Amino acid sequence: MNDILRNKTILLIDGYCNLCNSSVQFILRHERHKEMYFAALQSPIGKDLLAFYKIDANIIESVVLIEANKAYVKSTAILRVCKNLKGFYRLLYAFIIIPKFIRDWFYDGVAKRRYKWFGKQTQCIVPTPQLATRFL
Repeated sequence: MNDILRNKTILLIDGYCNLCNSSVQFILRHERHKEMYFAALQSPIGKDLLAFYKIDANIIESVVLIEANKAYVKSTAILRVCKNLKGFYRLLYAFIIIPKFIRDWFYDGVAKRRYKWFGKQTQCIVPTPQLATRFL
């Protein structure tokens, strides 16, 4: 893995998913420390990170959070992101006490229907110039 990426908090998303792209916009507005980076699962850096952490590259149904050099997927990734948000949103991390198989069952239900419910883009997210440094 590139040394520049080591110890960074990176969220890998489905770059074509409207829900994922809206979530990134939400995170950018509500994160506490403005230190999270973003990349599409389909991008070269996304594929490299998936390979480095030995995660199946075909898992576009999941977000992947890399935090403190450890990878988290599905509901655990989402809840760990919530822990890094401001205000009430931090409290959502309390759902981590629910067994992973139950949390992931709900996560998988939304993930399967995300294109139907929220739509799909024809190209990956293109950040504004002021946010470009946060996208890998």
